[in-house]
Amino acid sequence: MPRRTDIESGTADPRITAKRLSPEARRSVRNLPGSKVREIANAGFGRADILRFWFGESTQPTPDFIKRAAVSAINADQTFYAHNNGRADLRQEIANYLGSLHGRRLQTSEVSVTSSGVSALSIAMQAILEPGDEVVVVTPVWPNVTAIPQILSANVVRIGLEPRNDRWALDLDRFLDAITPKTRLAIINSPGNPTGWMLPAGSRQTILDHCRHLGVWLLVDDVYERLVFESGLDCAPSFLSIADAEDRLIGANSFSKAWLMTGWRLGWLVAPPSLEADLGKLIEFNTSCAPDFVQIAGREAIRHGDAQVKQLRRDLLGQRDLIISELSRIPGIEAPKPDGAMYAFFRISGHDNSVALARRLLQEAGLGLAPGAAFGPEGEGWLRWCFAADSASIREGLQRLKTWLEKQN
Repeated sequence: MPRRTDIESGTADPRITAKRLSPEARRSVRNLPGSKVREIANAGFGRADILRFWFGESTQPTPDFIKRAAVSAINADQTFYAHNNGRADLRQEIANYLGSLHGRRLQTSEVSVTSSGVSALSIAMQAILEPGDEVVVVTPVWPNVTAIPQILSANVVRIGLEPRNDRWALDLDRFLDAITPKTRLAIINSPGNPTGWMLPAGSRQTILDHCRHLGVWLLVDDVYERLVFESGLDCAPSFLSIADAEDRLIGANSFSKAWLMTGWRLGWLVAPPSLEADLGKLIEFNTSCAPDFVQIAGREAIRHGDAQVKQLRRDLLGQRDLIISELSRIPGIEAPKPDGAMYAFFRISGHDNSVALARRLLQEAGLGLAPGAAFGPEGEGWLRWCFAADSASIREGLQRLKTWLEKQN
């Protein structure tokens, strides 16, 4: 029987038919790594003694006013197909919300509603990338961000953040040098998952001007933009506040984090009006549309959820200060302070294999954390702890970590 590589390269005997090959996905999909976060989580499922800090979501449920809006919509039979780009009233609410937040007037033609934030990212990249295109990404990052270009047969260039002075930092010159005339797309997630790094406001114009000059698209993942910890700051510095409607800039966002709606799978894109029709086509060919009753719930979240978002941010600030303070007191632990999001990304001296360490903490301490290697090679040796949990659980987790470390000495 011929090898698959012979068939794919065209060197096999043409008389051999494809049906004799084993049924497999295409090579770029087969080469995708599995989720290392899920690897650890799956090992802990079914154990009642595990403290679970591995996934990137709050332990708080969706607010009641959002749930009531969805129930009312279902009871009113709003369960049919919606517009590909989203309900007009939701698109207008998002445009108004972002306009108020970032001081820029947005048209509904710039907003498209998607079935989740990851769907927004995927559709944006489907609209832009051809096979072989180059994509420059700030890393470590949520693995979906780098996997989507690979699925589309694009090439990913990774520019790693570095811990400096107890914060995460981007070497801006190195990032700009990586964006060349052969680059098609640059991607920034700020505040970032898993580090909590936030792009300084003063770097935005430099990056935008560089991308404008080279004709490079810029995709910004703003899912954590409201979850920032600097006093007096209501959102992260955004490219939307300095860009023009016709810039090659796309913003992706989600209801998942700030509005506690991870399971609802609702997001949006902000893009040049010239992309509206093509984004609608791609939404049609991916999911057709976001569910109507979920969009109605999202509309209510935008309209009436600002107080809840601010309270969540206050809660996260207290939880961040608790966990970073306690981790920093433990000998051998490096824990840079995150500027936003909901994660502590830290490392323990002498433990360089993050998956092995996460497995040991799971099995021996009942502590469920995400291995840094899940977020790319730049994250190896680090662990991610989602602190969007109650303080009592965080304190118990910290005690389990301390006890485990003491046993290693």
